Amino acid sequence: MEKQEALDELKKRTEIANKLGGPDKIARHRQRGHITARERLDKLLDAGSWQEMGLLESFLGPDGQRYHTNKIRGYGKIDGRWVVVQSDDSTILAGTGGREVSGVRRQHGLHTLLNPEYQFPVIRLGESGGVHLQSVMGSTGVLAATYPSRSLLFPRKTPHITAILGLCFGDPTWQATASDFVVQVKGTCMAVSGPRVLEVALEERATPEELGGWQVHAEITGSVDSFAENDEHAMQIIREFLTYMPSQCEEEPPYKQTSDPRDRKCEKLMKIIPDKSNRVYDMHQVIKEVVDDDKLFELKPYFGKALITCMARMNGRVVGIIANQTLYNAGAAGPDECDKATSFIVLCDSYNIPLVHFADTPGFLVGKPAERKKIPTKIMTWMEALALATVPKITVIVRKAYGMAISNMCGSNCGADFIASLTTGEISFMSPESAANVVYARKIAESPEPEKERERVIREMQYGSAPWQAASDGMLDDVVDPRDMRKYVIDCLEIMHARKNGFMSQHQLQNWPTHF
Repeated sequence: MEKQEALDELKKRTEIANKLGGPDKIARHRQRGHITARERLDKLLDAGSWQEMGLLESFLGPDGQRYHTNKIRGYGKIDGRWVVVQSDDSTILAGTGGREVSGVRRQHGLHTLLNPEYQFPVIRLGESGGVHLQSVMGSTGVLAATYPSRSLLFPRKTPHITAILGLCFGDPTWQATASDFVVQVKGTCMAVSGPRVLEVALEERATPEELGGWQVHAEITGSVDSFAENDEHAMQIIREFLTYMPSQCEEEPPYKQTSDPRDRKCEKLMKIIPDKSNRVYDMHQVIKEVVDDDKLFELKPYFGKALITCMARMNGRVVGIIANQTLYNAGAAGPDECDKATSFIVLCDSYNIPLVHFADTPGFLVGKPAERKKIPTKIMTWMEALALATVPKITVIVRKAYGMAISNMCGSNCGADFIASLTTGEISFMSPESAANVVYARKIAESPEPEKERERVIREMQYGSAPWQAASDGMLDDVVDPRDMRKYVIDCLEIMHARKNGFMSQHQLQNWPTHF
């Protein structure tokens, strides 16, 4: 073949590849409110950085027609850092895979790009109907399409991120549930099987939204960390998440210079934290007042709402914050909060992110529903993760610290490198109001003025619950003026970063299942 003829052939094949499933299918795809697989790459990656692998790859479909690959993959940069990306093209056979579709090339596809020696974050832009049934019927077909376990042999070496951008069944769901971070566009679905399969196999009728819509995963399963309004928003969320992540587990997260003074007074905390312990407040306001530039990145905001898990920066360094949220169940953690905390601890410890606890807990959420969801097991799983985490751990008791629940918020004897209470702290087995009715019930009843006696007992117990005695006995490192909360945490972080290995973890949680 002559040189010009070969160049013309390359141009023709490249143009065909870039047309995806053709103009008609692209138009229908856009009518559903989505941008194409290649347009998603443009929104996600730094301009001009995309290096595609397998651009000219094609396969013989089950109908005998030859199709261009519907798994677009390669390398690109986000904020100057290399990442690995696979973008599903749903305009070709709905993004489905199978023996003829992707079986032979599976060893040369995304799973090769996951080589741990490359140490790049991995991003899957998912929109796939799962497996193409015509391709996998029969013994050879299904065995060729089994999930490649080698892709699970290098957990948490590099951040794995999945975006659910359309109807996702099968493979993108497996990818998502094995990822460190998942973002889902509202109006999409993530489930094992689609409605048609369920109707045929089980005579069960359900809409995609009922099976795996965003609210299912936001409020019930907790399998998704963040939610987007559209494809472009999802790409922005992924880019933002990566600003808090190292490229691989042997690095610390990126440092970002800030103009927010390290010793800035947190004057607003004097108004945010109520004087009365039975009043609720929004812990988000406390966090924003303490961290750099009022900015935080929250994970699983609609799941286990009595606990906040978020990333932020303090004096330019990334921290992971676990905080009780009194707006829900007074901040009492239930089974969902336990799962949420454990997942977050594993993430932070795997990627060298210090853990900062802001405690205001009245205890655990107990009762029949909690017991039937294995809350004792979940409490101890949370504690096990906390015990195995080797990143720096700092605890600040903001207000209440009642019962054994303070253990899960990294209380005394629970592995905190530094533990302090604000002057607003209240530390006891239960609230003075409840304890008075239990411990001094007879004394109050026998008093000639029961109500006055009850008030006296409560005041006495409130004083005993103040942090002074615990500090005097060495159970607390310090008692801190709320206005100095930011400076205290930053001072602790700087001390810990000055140690030999900085914030580097021993990665004892790296092999834990992503979800449990």
